[in-house]
Amino acid sequence: MALSTISALSPLDGRYASRLAALRPLMSEQGYMHKRVQVEVCGARTYLLGLVKNFSEADALAIKEIEKTTNHDVKAVEYWIKSKFEARPELRHASEFVHFACTSEDINNTSHALQLKGAREQVLLPALDAVIQKTRELAHAHADVPMLSRTHGQTASPTTVGKELANVVVRLAAAREKIAAVKLLAKMNGAVGNYNAHLAAWPDFDWEAFSRKVVESPEPLGLGLAFQPYSIQIEPHDYMAELFDAVARANTILIDFSRDVWGYISLGYFKQKLRDGEIGSSTMPHKVNPIDFENAEGNLGLANALLRHLSEKLPVSRWQRDLTDSTVLRNMGVALGYAALAYHSLGIGMAKLELNEEALHDDLDAAWEVLAEPIQTVMRRYGLQGAYEKLKEVTRGKTVQAADLHALIRSLEIPQAEKDRLLAMTPASYTGKAAELARRA
Repeated sequence: MALSTISALSPLDGRYASRLAALRPLMSEQGYMHKRVQVEVCGARTYLLGLVKNFSEADALAIKEIEKTTNHDVKAVEYWIKSKFEARPELRHASEFVHFACTSEDINNTSHALQLKGAREQVLLPALDAVIQKTRELAHAHADVPMLSRTHGQTASPTTVGKELANVVVRLAAAREKIAAVKLLAKMNGAVGNYNAHLAAWPDFDWEAFSRKVVESPEPLGLGLAFQPYSIQIEPHDYMAELFDAVARANTILIDFSRDVWGYISLGYFKQKLRDGEIGSSTMPHKVNPIDFENAEGNLGLANALLRHLSEKLPVSRWQRDLTDSTVLRNMGVALGYAALAYHSLGIGMAKLELNEEALHDDLDAAWEVLAEPIQTVMRRYGLQGAYEKLKEVTRGKTVQAADLHALIRSLEIPQAEKDRLLAMTPASYTGKAAELARRA
């Protein structure tokens, strides 16, 4: 069967291929090869840097062809680079310095860090920023719109739509900063981390300082990463675990958000803008399903399942090296791809939301029992005994009308100004600082 998007095994390269166009060049096998070439020629001048800048699918396929013989992917990259020296006499004599004193992991760990750097800066953070910004805009726009809270699924003290969205903004912004703050580490110190081969060749050269310079110097002459001074054959991958845990934390917040919005759509608090030609159900023509939030929730779950396996497995390596990390690392793009896909779905879903203020108002107007809280709290302020119990007797498990509460308020031995304030209160007006908090996010 010829490969196409419709025959792809993974939906990331099939059904959702177009949505991941920005991530694919960074986290695919071609992207991995590209970063390996970048690492191998790091510090070189114009011609070699051109190999990195102009690296193409044809170049990746040429490396794969070499790999058929070597059965070693890093060695195939080395041989491909050396082949580019043949027509350049000034480089031919230096060909043995390609991959000089390096173990494969000196190339791989730096390449993985560069892949993650590109994915984080070019795809994940911009996509998260877009979700945060859209949520913030909705929070500010609906800062003053009162909404009935539901703790334990039961009617509870009112809030505003904007305040509940602001909660998500603040949580996501904090999670986003955790993702951005993770230092991406790389090592170039030989087969077991001691510069053994380096010092055998040149005993008097400061190889650690040179390695640090290559790793930390800005691109294109360096790698622009953080230097890892201690390792076994592989970089320990603790930073990867930290990064993947940080992404998973942001995803968990968004799972929570997706489920809440789904519920608010179900309650009628939000309507969804219709799209011409779109069908909600194959048999029920009336339906407009919250598919974007469902898609996001499902893909966030897939992302987190992979991210958590990555963060648990990668820091564990038997003695100085085993190969169990290698095949797992090739799935970093899959994990991040499902996250990026979910962020895209959330953006589409939020763009469809339309507030249904009538439904919000009707829910509040049918929940006068929520004013039991402020009434009993004012009673307690003025020292009335049994305040909580009196309100519990009037409201718990009952259909409460405004008149029921007003009769109780008028009977209270509290200042008249306080009675008037409580009598003027409605479920819609009992929102505390919600609007202010929403606008502040």
